[in-house]
Amino acid sequence: MNGFKKELTENILPFWIDRMQDNQYGGFYGQIDGKGQLHLEANKGAVLNARILWTFSAAYRLLKESVYLDIAQRAFGYICTFFIDKEQGGAYWELDYRGNPVNMKKQAYAQGFMLYGFSEFYRATGDPKALELAKDFFRLIEKCHDDRSGGYPEAYTRDWQPIGDMRLSEKDANEKKTMNTHLHILEPYTNLLRIWRDEELIVAQRRLIDIFTTKILDRETGHLNLFFDEEWNVKSTAVSYGHDIEASWLLFEAAEVLGDRELLEKIKTLSLKMADAASEGLQADGSMIYETDRIHSKVEQFVLAVSSGRSPDKRIPVCTDAERHWWVQAEAVVGYIYAYENSGDIRYKEKAYGVWEYIRNYIIDKENGEWYWSRLSDGSINREDDKAGFWKCPYHNGRMCMEMMDRFVRE
Repeated sequence: MNGFKKELTENILPFWIDRMQDNQYGGFYGQIDGKGQLHLEANKGAVLNARILWTFSAAYRLLKESVYLDIAQRAFGYICTFFIDKEQGGAYWELDYRGNPVNMKKQAYAQGFMLYGFSEFYRATGDPKALELAKDFFRLIEKCHDDRSGGYPEAYTRDWQPIGDMRLSEKDANEKKTMNTHLHILEPYTNLLRIWRDEELIVAQRRLIDIFTTKILDRETGHLNLFFDEEWNVKSTAVSYGHDIEASWLLFEAAEVLGDRELLEKIKTLSLKMADAASEGLQADGSMIYETDRIHSKVEQFVLAVSSGRSPDKRIPVCTDAERHWWVQAEAVVGYIYAYENSGDIRYKEKAYGVWEYIRNYIIDKENGEWYWSRLSDGSINREDDKAGFWKCPYHNGRMCMEMMDRFVRE
């Protein structure tokens, strides 16, 4: 498992330092497309900027290189100046390239990533303002907690009122609660617990872990359900292999930092079950595909068959997205190493090796830096999606490298 430090320090981080700093309007550019074209006037997203803050803060904490601190401070300053809503609290979803808000909705997912960035910046620098902001964002998120049914609704208006369109993106279902948002609230709460052992935070973290084990996780299959209504009724049929493997280690990390040994043993068992479920997406070339969607239930299938004059097929038809996304591969490496550490089963380590080998051969852009968004199902490079942008950030691949360096490899 060599080369993670080199990948981080000689490829991923230099790309963002050299190509993404906006020296005219501050912060970072909003987009470099899949063909390598910089878009000077692209909008700037909350998630991108919060993830840059987290990544460079973590890199500085780990490696103590001043250039990483400079970028982390740049991200922190820009977020505080432009993204934080000084009147209503929380962070705007999207700014224009000059820093003016263009989408002021309060997406719970974005508030979670801001908290993640602030807590890591505090871990790296000890800046008291960062800790206070982390606490403020925690309290904002908790004000949105659904005390009747549990969990956190997806989004609000600028002034924290109900909103019609709650989606993170156009491809998502417009449902009130999602696995994805809860995973990325769990993640920053874990990081905040490392620096602030507050009783309310401990209670909130226990609730989140319980939601994952009783509402989100399908105990029979080991997969995560993705979309829910307000009462936690499942509203989707898709399986996201990348989220399965990512959640397998983030859930374990959450219990580990919480410090409850009995709970940790229970989560360890579930974590391995989730890693095994995610393995359904592994391919012969070592990669992990994106997702599978069971298109119709058995009842719907029967009705369709009868109405078309066919005999019902006992199999549930599926639609598989075999694209190899950059973030799925990165999370698979970390998830399988956690599974190996928690089980001692060498097969998990071999899976991590296989995914890392695929990344090195097919996902890393050796000519222009950083990683491709994905390889398509036919093996070709996806140049339609961003190299850097609203969702393409240095967080998944940067964190993979740092996890491997810090927790396991210690190069």
